[in-house]
Amino acid sequence: MRLTWHTARLELAEPLRISRSVMAGRDAVWVALEHGGTSGWGEAVSSRYLGLPTERILRRLNALRPAVERLPDPETAWHELAPEGPLGADLPAGVLAAVEAAVLDLICKRAGLPAHAFLGSPMPPSAPTARTIGIVAPVTAAAQAARFAAAGFGVLKIKAGSPDPGEDLARVHAVREEAPAAQLLLDPNGAWTEDQAHALLPRFAALGVTAVEQPVAAGRPDTLARVAARSPIPVIADEDAVSHEDAVALAGRVHGVNVKLAKCGGVRAALRIRAALDGSGTDLMLGCLTASSLGIAPAVHLVDRARWVDLDGHLLLAEDPWTGIGGTDGTVRAAPRDGLGVRPRAAIPAGAAP
Repeated sequence: MRLTWHTARLELAEPLRISRSVMAGRDAVWVALEHGGTSGWGEAVSSRYLGLPTERILRRLNALRPAVERLPDPETAWHELAPEGPLGADLPAGVLAAVEAAVLDLICKRAGLPAHAFLGSPMPPSAPTARTIGIVAPVTAAAQAARFAAAGFGVLKIKAGSPDPGEDLARVHAVREEAPAAQLLLDPNGAWTEDQAHALLPRFAALGVTAVEQPVAAGRPDTLARVAARSPIPVIADEDAVSHEDAVALAGRVHGVNVKLAKCGGVRAALRIRAALDGSGTDLMLGCLTASSLGIAPAVHLVDRARWVDLDGHLLLAEDPWTGIGGTDGTVRAAPRDGLGVRPRAAIPAGAAP
């Protein structure tokens, strides 16, 4: 087998402002695993918040390459790169998710199977996805909401956490006016104190918000659980739910856990978290980082397992270099093709293999 990679820049159509930062673009590393003339692909994206700069991604791939290339076939790599496996256990979650995706894509192409079938879902999954509206002026949010609703989006996620909570309330009100039929999710990215959360959530509920992600700062899961116990709408852990252990600790104490493959380590780690949540009263949300269709695709093959789906990272890009998961009409769907079902829009330059 041969493991290579290629680095590309993903630029957003417009900068996305959230409570802790503004992002205009990020690097993507496209990982390719080739065996017998067939290649499987995965994507890792740089993330300052997750402690995964591009240089670290490349360094870990370079260190991993000899061990992977010594393996006889991708089926063996699938076992070796399990989250608790000999090669997977020490990898950063984002790197593991990308390499696992490439292995999954390759195995399924060799077997003539779409990834969802390999993962246990016989029919191609599809689901409405949320469409994100950043921290912008209410008039801008209203225009975006009207455009997204007209395109078919029935779920809108509104970023919150402005220094003045009144600005967030005005933004949500403006979105509700322009998209009265849409389900509204709210995401302060941990910007509020516990007292603010208790005071503000009833006001947002009155505006039609149906769930909130991580209203208080991460690192104090007991605080998040107290907010969830008093909240009039479901509270979903995000920054407080990185690992399987985090999810287990929060099961039954919050209404949802936002699982991002780059955060937990790939599709098998996500499925393990879902199994841990079963019967606890805590539901699964599938989220993502801003990424191309290649990076989002593995999660799309799991959408039939989730209550909430927020897989619009590829829709935020000025240009998506990959295609195959839809989403522009408000629904993401697994393509009826072998593997992950995505394809590059243009030829990819020869990858690096130091």
